[in-house]
Amino acid sequence: MPAIELNPADRKAKRGEAHHLDPVVMIGAEGITPAVVKEIDAALKAHGLIKIRMFSDDRAAREAALGELAERLDAAPVQHIGKLLVLWRPVPEKAAPEKDERKPGPRTVKLVSFSKSGNHRPTVKKVTVMGNQRVTAGGQIKRAKSRATSVKKRAQG
Repeated sequence: MPAIELNPADRKAKRGEAHHLDPVVMIGAEGITPAVVKEIDAALKAHGLIKIRMFSDDRAAREAALGELAERLDAAPVQHIGKLLVLWRPVPEKAAPEKDERKPGPRTVKLVSFSKSGNHRPTVKKVTVMGNQRVTAGGQIKRAKSRATSVKKRAQG
């Protein structure tokens, strides 16, 4: 008995979402090994809804494997069609970044200046722009000024 149960409407929706997915994990002749379980767990953490291809001709073995994987990984079995198994588990929420006040880091920008005559190639210069700088329309690098906020907005925040 899997830990997560889906009602028929949810199962139908998950089958529709899984239709275009490619198999993420392949289960070979060795069957369900600890390495396979680890890979499936990592895929469920990353994607939530995954397809698994099982290279076994025995339908009962594939059905048992789907139930076993759902039980071991705390997931819901969505579908077993042919040699494809579909599992779903809600994706855990990612931890919020520690500092939201961080400024953007340095980035590389290409500055292109065209020749005045039009007969020569444009010159391309790569420049590193720091987080507190900006590139003007003329191609100069200036320090970015913090935007002035009104007295009312400063009083609110």
